[in-house]
Amino acid sequence: MVKYRKYLEFAALLLLAVAIIWWFGRRLDWVQVKLAVQRSDWRLILLGAGIVLLGYLWRAIRWQVLLAPLAKASLREIWIATTVGFGAILLIGRAGEVVRPVVLPMRDKRVRPAASFVTIMVERLYDTIAVVSIFALNLLWLKPPANTADAFSQARTVGWLLVGLLAVIVILLIWSKRRSSRVIVWLDRKVNGKSRLGARLKRAVLSTLEQLATALSVMSNIRQLTVSVGLSVLLWGSVALGNLLVCRAFGLPFGISQILFVMGWSMVGSAVPTPGGAAGAFHAATGAALVLLGVAREQAAAVAIILHLVDFAPAALFGFFYFLRGDINITRLRALISVQSVEHAVEDEKVALAEGA
Repeated sequence: MVKYRKYLEFAALLLLAVAIIWWFGRRLDWVQVKLAVQRSDWRLILLGAGIVLLGYLWRAIRWQVLLAPLAKASLREIWIATTVGFGAILLIGRAGEVVRPVVLPMRDKRVRPAASFVTIMVERLYDTIAVVSIFALNLLWLKPPANTADAFSQARTVGWLLVGLLAVIVILLIWSKRRSSRVIVWLDRKVNGKSRLGARLKRAVLSTLEQLATALSVMSNIRQLTVSVGLSVLLWGSVALGNLLVCRAFGLPFGISQILFVMGWSMVGSAVPTPGGAAGAFHAATGAALVLLGVAREQAAAVAIILHLVDFAPAALFGFFYFLRGDINITRLRALISVQSVEHAVEDEKVALAEGA
């Protein structure tokens, strides 16, 4: 049953994607959607796709910076792992996120699986904090269209709540970095794990805390932290500029504030683990944000469809190219992505750091 569980999960997520896509398009006039796409300026769309692709390069460089205290890694191999990983996300959804940290050690033997997984965890922290902070702060000064002002009446309140939540998260991360070892030892001593279920829960909690502590230790170097934050700004700035160009291609007179608002909704949609790079959920969330900004539903749907392609397809095309060229050993990749292999790699992280990777 365990063997077929992942196939059942994929089938369920695929059905979810189909349901969301049906819900997204059930009342649309698809002739008007097609006309909106045909009338768009494809020169701006292609330029936007190129700038978003540049964002993936900043992501690869940032990963190299995060890996620096643990391992020396080739930027070329990091780029291949990044594009193959996002190609997997586009193909099978968020379940494909494990591909990226597995491909890099497979390509570059200097990188331990532990270092690869830990730095991906750090990257997720960076991106989560960046997206939440950008979206929250943007809500504080966003000026909505007059005809949708009522829908934005509580936007600033939500913005302040998100800013407060972000502050709490940062404080907890700092506290975790300083106190994690003592908390782990205390929990290990106090929590009773005599039953089979209790032992599994205890092991899961302690493992999660250890992974978080190890991930945060990678961020302890001030110079590395400064450089990686700067690269994060370049990364999300590239995505924002690419999305702005796409909206301009459809004749939408948006500024950066409106684009950041749409991006926040898009990121929420992209977190849904459906195949096709959050297919359906991304489109529904992005389309809803555009409608709130006063865009007609059909045009909003057309923009959402193109934005999804621009945000995911450029890197995925490179990833598929590396697959077709034979740079990735498919058989070995499937073996390494097994649950047991992933768990072993993550559990090995402390040993890797202790050895001075």
